Amino acid sequence: MFSPPLNTWRQHFNVQRDEPARFVALTDAPVMINRFRNLDFIFNNSFEFSDRFSGEEGYFSGKGRVVESHRTWDSNFISDVPGFKLIDHSARGQGASGILLHFSANTISAHIEEYPVGTYPRAHWHGPGAHIVILSGEGYSLLWEPGKPRTRIDWRPATMFVPPAKWFHQHFNPGKEPARYLALKPWGFTYQVEDLVKTLEVEAAGGTQIDYKDQDPEIHQTFIKECAKRGVGVRLKI
Repeated sequence: MFSPPLNTWRQHFNVQRDEPARFVALTDAPVMINRFRNLDFIFNNSFEFSDRFSGEEGYFSGKGRVVESHRTWDSNFISDVPGFKLIDHSARGQGASGILLHFSANTISAHIEEYPVGTYPRAHWHGPGAHIVILSGEGYSLLWEPGKPRTRIDWRPATMFVPPAKWFHQHFNPGKEPARYLALKPWGFTYQVEDLVKTLEVEAAGGTQIDYKDQDPEIHQTFIKECAKRGVGVRLKI
């Protein structure tokens, strides 16, 4: 995974002999086009963001640093997203791990999260545009608008889906290996992804998460059944 710096040309090459190369990209170009309504300004702008990139060697070396205060990896390149080392993220759910990503000083943000076998995080909601790409594991997610029926999405590696704005969503891992996903979001600033306090706090504390004890009991009962189908023990304690 990498993020080209602003206003730089890029060209991609497939060096495999017998397989096509496929990638997924997120861009804020539609937002910028709608904001300025001038294609010449957007596509023929010669301004150089030298504070982001000035041709230096090793820009995409993969070196980086962890910003502990914001649980963020600050870098320009990750060679192996499915194998990238994560840190505790129990605020999202029991056994959860994850990390926020800040690439090339750009404003599009991302994060990686992983859930152990037989667990699931708390349901939560946030703003629009989060593209969730499944990297490992097989399971399902529930999405719902407050007060309305839940929609189920079954996923596996390479699945991608986008929860609508302010819809609750909750991811479940009844499979036999850890479930990891990458979330790409067209918003965020340096070390700050919208209001992290709200998205990591339960509703009783003014946040946007539903605590395990406050969720619809049917959600956990369904998870128990899905784990049983696969011969997986439920590790989550609620």
